[in-house]
Amino acid sequence: MSYTALYRKFRPQEFEDVKGQEPIVTTLKNQIRADRIGHAYLFCGTRGTGKTTIAKIFAKAVNCERPTDGSPCGECAVCKAIAAGSSMNVIEIDAASNNGVDNIRQIKEEVEYRPTEGRFKVYIIDEVHMLSIGAFNALLKTLEEPPSYVIFILATTEAHKIPITILSRCQRYDFRRISTETIAARLTELTEKEGVSAQTRAVRYIAKAADGSMRDALSLLDQCIAFYLGQELTYDRVLETLGAVDTEIFSRLFRQIIDKNITGAVKTVDELVTEGRELGQFVTDFTWYLRNLLLLQSSEELKDSLDVSGENLELLLEEAKMTEPELLIRYIRIFSELGSQIKYASQKRILIEIAVIKLCRPEMERDYSSVIERLEALEKKVANGVTAVPVQNTDANFRGQRLQAEEKVILPKAIPEDIRQVIESWQGILSGLSGVSKTYFGKALPSLGPNDSLMLVFEDPNAYEYISENRSGCQDSLKRIIEERFSKEIELVVKQNDTGHPSSALFPDLRQMIHIEIEEED
Repeated sequence: MSYTALYRKFRPQEFEDVKGQEPIVTTLKNQIRADRIGHAYLFCGTRGTGKTTIAKIFAKAVNCERPTDGSPCGECAVCKAIAAGSSMNVIEIDAASNNGVDNIRQIKEEVEYRPTEGRFKVYIIDEVHMLSIGAFNALLKTLEEPPSYVIFILATTEAHKIPITILSRCQRYDFRRISTETIAARLTELTEKEGVSAQTRAVRYIAKAADGSMRDALSLLDQCIAFYLGQELTYDRVLETLGAVDTEIFSRLFRQIIDKNITGAVKTVDELVTEGRELGQFVTDFTWYLRNLLLLQSSEELKDSLDVSGENLELLLEEAKMTEPELLIRYIRIFSELGSQIKYASQKRILIEIAVIKLCRPEMERDYSSVIERLEALEKKVANGVTAVPVQNTDANFRGQRLQAEEKVILPKAIPEDIRQVIESWQGILSGLSGVSKTYFGKALPSLGPNDSLMLVFEDPNAYEYISENRSGCQDSLKRIIEERFSKEIELVVKQNDTGHPSSALFPDLRQMIHIEIEEED
């Protein structure tokens, strides 16, 4: 006989065998006992939570010849036929591949015929959200007023894709994710039946990796048993089979990030790649590790809600005190974003390395949490005796420079008389120049330089280079015109503004200070 997968072999055949969906099971059993059976049901929930399984048990229960407390007996001819998939009264339809109008029309024609045995004809439509709009419309009338002997059970993982007109005609049941404890208990029970020796820690990891899906848990258990056939199923063997990472690796990586040890952190990632670990699962597990740290940091009373051993809990409590909540939130945000990116990425390793470097170097980001981390790093440097810290030319610094410049603006009465006369006649002086000299001097901002000199500030690097090198005797020509007009010589200083900010924000414009309107030439 061919081998049967565990999730098929141990599929529940009675309501009592269903684990983790007690509210739904109780409601359905009460309906059967009271003979208050509806005509349309909608089972919603994530994969592997028991939607199709309960639908089949319900189909057996409503048709069973000898039901017991709302559950099927499993021994009568009807129950055995439904369990074997040979009953004409239970029709399973995969809406993913039968999603057209013609498929629904076929159902409408079939419901006209009464069941050959039992009380009800049960249609189980799996992944019903895959039906086309036309198919949904064709189903509406039949779903609203089916014959008294017909029951529709619609199952879906994406209820939001189902039209409201369909939803309003069904009794809706939301299947919740099955808890880790419930899955672990079921796996322990099944390993005993299969004669497999398994560590409790190994079983709990499989249950956690299943992420609320009993079917996924059984498939993972099946995989691990096959890999180490005839041997004890240990925690390390489960990690190796699933490509997962031990908690010790998470602890080491976290401490390297806290210490800003980029080299060590990247080597840890390289170690994971070399060992063939599943990188997508690593990102998910490390995000959960950080989440556990954040919960412990928020309140130690939450430690009972963490699915970790006592040894690992002590380690988490120690590490939770090593950093602040804001930093952990930043770490979780970066790795959560990475989790959504890495799923379809071809270079997963590179994405992980970039994320790790981001965690170690907050200056690579500009968000609030990274700024907080950079400030804390500066405070540590100051506390360790570092007195000189380079300051970047940020917007805040620029605003401070501008305010300082505005505070230092010289009042008109403080401007030397000869400089005042030159500025008042500035446009006329420039008109005495010719060609390139006139154009480039026109781009200067006249300001007051050291020792009451006339300082010309240029933003244009070409103009600055031409004037500062006194090409074509341009400076000599300007000084000669000023001397001819006012019979005075002035000292001229040429300066380049290469800060990227407007010169008027850094240097006082003498033209504005003496309230002279200057008409700039185009």
